[in-house]
Amino acid sequence: MGRRKSKRKPPHKKKMTGTLETLVTCPFCNHEKSCDVKMDCDHNTRVISCTVCLEEFQTPITYLSEPVDMYCDWIHACEAANQ
Repeated sequence: MGRRKSKRKPPHKKKMTGTLETLVTCPFCNHEKSCDVKMDCDHNTRVISCTVCLEEFQTPITYLSEPVDMYCDWIHACEAANQ
């Protein structure tokens, strides 16, 4: 008599999930990865500041906020100020 074949399935492959960038390109001086996003959950604020041209932008946050959202808000505020 032969041995029975195993009915166990191979384990699932883990999905590749990347981390979000916290260093972004400055819209004023165009230096890549010069702006750092800092989120202060205790005070419900987030600050993005450029290390080259020293520009700074601050907005309130919610529990769903991410660093990418902060950068988008900064770009929209710049466009609104230019018009």
